[in-house]
Amino acid sequence: MTRQNLTVAVVGATGAVGRTMIQVLLEREFPVGELRLLASERSAGKTLLVDGVSHEVGLAEAAAFDGVDIALFSAGGDASRDLAPLAAARGATVIDNSSAWRMDPTIPLVVSQVNPEDLEGHPGIIANPNCSTMQLVPVLMALRDAVGLERVVVDTYQAVSGTGGKAIRELEGQVQAHVNGQRPDVSVYPHQIAFNALPQVDVFLEGGYTKEEWKVVTESRKILHLPDLRVSCTAVRIPVFVSHSEAVHVETRDPITPERARKLFAAVPGVVVQDDPSTSTYPLATEAAGSDEIFVGRVRQDPSIDGNRGLALWVVSDNLRKGAATNAVELAEVLVERDWVRSASSRGAAPYATEGAAIGARG
Repeated sequence: MTRQNLTVAVVGATGAVGRTMIQVLLEREFPVGELRLLASERSAGKTLLVDGVSHEVGLAEAAAFDGVDIALFSAGGDASRDLAPLAAARGATVIDNSSAWRMDPTIPLVVSQVNPEDLEGHPGIIANPNCSTMQLVPVLMALRDAVGLERVVVDTYQAVSGTGGKAIRELEGQVQAHVNGQRPDVSVYPHQIAFNALPQVDVFLEGGYTKEEWKVVTESRKILHLPDLRVSCTAVRIPVFVSHSEAVHVETRDPITPERARKLFAAVPGVVVQDDPSTSTYPLATEAAGSDEIFVGRVRQDPSIDGNRGLALWVVSDNLRKGAATNAVELAEVLVERDWVRSASSRGAAPYATEGAAIGARG
């Protein structure tokens, strides 16, 4: 294997994130020698045009991973639980976009500019974080390293593309129905999403939080290596097609000014500060769509926290790109650059394990 002849599989290639993964691979000129597009029985046999070349979508099954170096998965949790171990057993390194492996203590959960070192000990499967967590943790990392973190409260305002193509089509249909004076069709979400805000993303868990909210809590702790960090989240679905927005309130250990915070954020690779109230300059979902950056603005002191240890800010990012596809490709780039494509056991490297967790335990 060289950097110029990697065999890369994209599982879930016909979905919104899968198609974006293919696009990002091309844009970043990832060293693909062979590209295998895979999907479920429902989509296998379809044809996708990639860089002017027609590719038939194959069936995602164990044999399809023979000879694959890196497999980018975006086919849902059930498929990942079934197929990822089979792909890894055949020598592929899986970068999985579902929630199936994120909290397994033996699987690294990685954001490219936050904890790439966790990739070294991967066992053949690597977890890509939830899109809401993805755009949050690089900003929190900057504060963690400079002034420490005590507590984080985040409210997310999430685009319908996080649910997939069917949700995009439903929002479009409901808007058109409203224009035509018709009754809107409601099937993807519990309620109409057009001209609405739904304080439910994913299913409710015991205790009243949704699964999406709890992902932000647990994944942030794992990625930041802060298992006791106090985090609370409310996730809201809004009628936006692409890009998630977040209102973030942070209590830091040491004092910090908004001016210093802006400089810290701007120093993080892939983070862009847009913050000028005098010109109404702040991150917008419409402008973040199509970009790989994380945008931060509305940075201000939180006067409800004593000692200048509180900040409030607004964070926006494209949930299909940095929130999913781009980070997955960035992780693949790190693996190639550092020669970590093969699993830790085959390289003689120490296996990854979440701090304090027993090797072999399942989350």
